[in-house]
Amino acid sequence: MRLPFLLASALALSVASGAAQTKIDVRDIENHPFTADFHSGGKLKMYLQSGSFHIVGRAENRIAVRVSGRNAYNARDMRVEMEGSKDYASLTISDGPKNDLEVTIEVPMKTGLFVRMPAGNLELHHVTGDKDAELRAGELLIDVGDAGDYSRVDASVYSGGLEASPFGESHGGLFRSFHKEGNGKYHLHAHVGAGDLTLE
Repeated sequence: MRLPFLLASALALSVASGAAQTKIDVRDIENHPFTADFHSGGKLKMYLQSGSFHIVGRAENRIAVRVSGRNAYNARDMRVEMEGSKDYASLTISDGPKNDLEVTIEVPMKTGLFVRMPAGNLELHHVTGDKDAELRAGELLIDVGDAGDYSRVDASVYSGGLEASPFGESHGGLFRSFHKEGNGKYHLHAHVGAGDLTLE
């Protein structure tokens, strides 16, 4: 009698877990703006195409993607895919124009972020939580907020400039990096292959 009960319980948990998972695939962002509910305090992974991206924390518990710039009309080719739950999800943006287009991604102000992008301009503003961002080439700017919020910080550039005034660091040239420990609860990792990294 116990085995059927355990199997039924496992099946119920599996169905409940599956119901919490979502998969969204949106194209033509100019005419079909992307929005999805997402809980404050959640973890979000982003895989972005090359271009100009601004990730901004907002008071709303949602993720939204919008475009602007001279090439916005070509955003009909852009694809936004999101998979996961309202607490942990992966967001991929691909296929859109890479020049003369600015993409703004709004997330809850308290969100743990993991971001990977090949090249371009990437900025993170007004987000509280873990931050892990890497850019192969271009400019990466991260608004870190209160430097005391972090327990571990590591930042590096292979070639270019590294400015981190909240942590008292300024470097330029080849293979520049720094590492700091603190009493906060968040982790910050930032890396640029070739270009400029600014923590402000």
